[in-house]
Amino acid sequence: MARPNPRLDEMMAQFDNMTGLGRDPASVRQRIEMMERILEGVMMVPGTRFRFGLDALLGVIPVVGDLISAAMGAWIVWEARNLGMSRWQLIRMSANVGIDTAIGAIPLVGDAFDLVFRSNSRNLRIIRKHLDRHHPHTVTIEG
Repeated sequence: MARPNPRLDEMMAQFDNMTGLGRDPASVRQRIEMMERILEGVMMVPGTRFRFGLDALLGVIPVVGDLISAAMGAWIVWEARNLGMSRWQLIRMSANVGIDTAIGAIPLVGDAFDLVFRSNSRNLRIIRKHLDRHHPHTVTIEG
């Protein structure tokens, strides 16, 4: 049986923290912010400042696209749960994802709704508020 190697464990923990794969609040924040950017603002309408993301694009695909988008939003809520956020905050975040999914599933109306109701951005604000209060060392300067 192999003996535990504390040096290897330390190196793996450092790698996880460098790549944002760790379980510490700063790594979780990085992952959530990256996912929110992908879902809500990775592309821009040419000639405007209006941004949209994968959430709006997936909404165009009937049923499957909305389910994929909901799963990605649920992942953000799961990460928030792992941060120890309150039950009330998790309920609010789940409601945001639920509303986005339910109305987003309506043809045409849902596609327009996905462009204006950014559930993942709302959830990121809730998470940032929690992290800023309970884990102030995770604050990042936005540029």
